[in-house]
Amino acid sequence: MSVMPAVDDDVAFAGATRIAEIVRAKEVSPSELVELYLERIARIEPELNAYRVVLADGARADAKRAEERLASGDDAPLLGVPVAVKDNVDYAGEVTTHGTAAYGEPAREDGLVVRRLRAAGATILGKTNLPELAIYGFTESPTWGDTRNPWDTARTCGGSSGGSGAATAAGMCAIAHATDGAGSIRYPAANCGLFGLKPQRNRISLWPDREHWYGLSVSGCVSRTVMDTALYLDAMSGPEKGDFDSPPPLERPLAEAARTPPGKLRIACSTKTIMPVPKAPEVLAAYEETVELLSSLGHEVTEASPRFGRLYTDFYPLYFRGIRDEALTLPHPERLSDQTKGFVRAGRMFSDRRLAKVRDRMRAAAARITASVFDDFDLLLTPATAQLPVEIGRWRDQGALRTLNGMTNVYPYAATWNYTGQPAATIPAGFTEGGLPRSVMLVARPNDEPTLVSLAAQLEAERPWADRRP
Repeated sequence: MSVMPAVDDDVAFAGATRIAEIVRAKEVSPSELVELYLERIARIEPELNAYRVVLADGARADAKRAEERLASGDDAPLLGVPVAVKDNVDYAGEVTTHGTAAYGEPAREDGLVVRRLRAAGATILGKTNLPELAIYGFTESPTWGDTRNPWDTARTCGGSSGGSGAATAAGMCAIAHATDGAGSIRYPAANCGLFGLKPQRNRISLWPDREHWYGLSVSGCVSRTVMDTALYLDAMSGPEKGDFDSPPPLERPLAEAARTPPGKLRIACSTKTIMPVPKAPEVLAAYEETVELLSSLGHEVTEASPRFGRLYTDFYPLYFRGIRDEALTLPHPERLSDQTKGFVRAGRMFSDRRLAKVRDRMRAAAARITASVFDDFDLLLTPATAQLPVEIGRWRDQGALRTLNGMTNVYPYAATWNYTGQPAATIPAGFTEGGLPRSVMLVARPNDEPTLVSLAAQLEAERPWADRRP
């Protein structure tokens, strides 16, 4: 039987950092927080479809454990903070669907993300929706339905971490786990008015996967504030034995970076994309206003664009073969949608030999792209997307090539930085006259999340966004 929450809805939008503070101060209990969010999920979820499954009993048990830890003097960083996890990581006893009906048996044990969240004291509310195999920049699944944008339910929340974005924006969790193989943290964050940082490759281990999509994918979160992401990444980062690549440890905690002014920075700015695409006026306005704001804060902002080289031809073998090779592991691949089967077939175009050649030159090619900007600049500013969130069903039932071309016209900016592996984040940049979120993207040097977080926090202080709600 559910219990009515003893705290009001304002707390649901307080963000992970503030919630951790009030739990430590014993102003609210973990159990009260869980009941608050479960009540909101029951009320709002039918309209948004953010969660694939709500784990109410598990969340309540997590909350009781958090209260015991709190009573014993434990000060774990996420103690009592209610979180959601994307349904591509294992939670013992639940099927990890990856957005499909093609998976079978429930997980026998918790995956690394769930284990680290529990070690940090979090309470896990449920698993959020994603599109099939995390392929798409929209979260629409033939099996699990359409996930909608809290700011306009006729529009997409983005993908593939769309359920996490919608749940966080709508106050149905304090913060949410997300992953990013070609923009899948950053696009839902942009569409839902959140902060979304793709960390350095393997900042958080992908265990039990040694890698995913041949190095393109990373683990992270979407959050209401910059500090919330800093808190999450400080708690969750670190390698596991067997990871194919592990970055050097950060020189300082990201929470410290978020509290520290960045100083004067050299910032390149560019709207250039690999292939020319049309850009919405509202998108360009957000970008231009951010250029002006950065200049007013004393930063040196100069127009300069990356040199992409062979990126267009080298990215797709990794992406398509990653999809195909994952599909080959499915217990029931026949259950995939026809649209997804088209992406799987496209992966057959890239032989093992072609894939090996692409991988062999990946490190050097990534270094050239990075050097073309970051030899002279600390950060790069671009738009987050080329268009505002598109309507639900824009690419429904279309073939793989048409879908890919359509997504590329809307989402042309993020995938470069999955290829190079370096940190990149989408940052809210106000709203359109119609009330849709706008966003920009900042890209940092390899392994330099602290500078990115510091500047993002400065932008947040000058142009706050977290108090506005759908």
